[in-house]
Amino acid sequence: MIDLFAGPGGLDVAATWLGIPVIGIEWDANACATRRAAGLLTEQGDVRAFEPRRFSNANVLAAGPPCQTFTVAGSGHGRKALDEVLLFVRRMGDGDDVTEDLNQIQDERTALVLEPLRWALKAIENGNPYRAIVLEQVPAALPVWEAVGAVLISRGYHVAHGILHTEQYGVPQTRRRAVLIARLGADATLPKPTHRPFRRGMSRTDGTEKLLPWIAMGDVLNRPIPFVVVSNYGTGGDPKARGRRMSAEPSFTVTGKIFRNRVVTPSGNALPRFSYAEAGRLQTFPSDYPWVGSDVAQQIGNAIPPLLAMHVLVAALDIDAQILEQRAAENLPLWSETKVPHF
Repeated sequence: MIDLFAGPGGLDVAATWLGIPVIGIEWDANACATRRAAGLLTEQGDVRAFEPRRFSNANVLAAGPPCQTFTVAGSGHGRKALDEVLLFVRRMGDGDDVTEDLNQIQDERTALVLEPLRWALKAIENGNPYRAIVLEQVPAALPVWEAVGAVLISRGYHVAHGILHTEQYGVPQTRRRAVLIARLGADATLPKPTHRPFRRGMSRTDGTEKLLPWIAMGDVLNRPIPFVVVSNYGTGGDPKARGRRMSAEPSFTVTGKIFRNRVVTPSGNALPRFSYAEAGRLQTFPSDYPWVGSDVAQQIGNAIPPLLAMHVLVAALDIDAQILEQRAAENLPLWSETKVPHF
């Protein structure tokens, strides 16, 4: 598998758990340092400087490209950038060479979200199409995945896309991700939830769903007493109204600002804030994952939770779902004891 915009390795950890050889392309030096410390095969550089032919033995394409330019809430510029991306997707699907026009885009990050489609179309042109394609990003990316999916359907792929809620896949965190799964000549479906959705004020055993209870922060963090997380962000537009989550609930969405969240006792006394290892565990990285660099919080916050990625890969590659029973957020294997398969 080839992983574009691979970050510190969220999807690569999932692939490793599944025994899938993977190589990631990532330009950020800190994320690359973390990847190398973890023993993950890495090409450091700009995704645009590479071609599928160089990785011709990869038959699965995965990517989580940046999309900040069209995810700014309420921004007219963001809407314009999204419209621009959708137009380029349609043109690429029609076979147009958009290289020169992309070079004229004011913010190059807008063009980066098109790279997975460029790779997919180039692999088809080379006569070596990927048998499966997996894309993920924030929910605002869903219109892009829908447009990309339409192009892939025209090339013989079956496509599924939608918004997944991480706590419904055993991740001790509420987070939403826009996911696309495409399979060449075979039905494509999104992974089925295995855990109940989190609803504030409801017990995790409430509800009629025949699913496992969602996982709480206290289930995965080795803290001796109950605690409360006070968010760095305000709620309802009021910066003074800080969100609060109990240790018996899933975490807020883990972001690059996670270490600004206060951790207190139920009575309000200060406790140590989350460590690197704890923040990583809320994302379902192994507790001993070797975080390196000056921007660890950003690396952790930007990563796809490995446990969610594992569910997505199992669905995309038609792997027996029983393998998911071997991975639970409460009891993940140590990374130091995990063998990384050769690419």
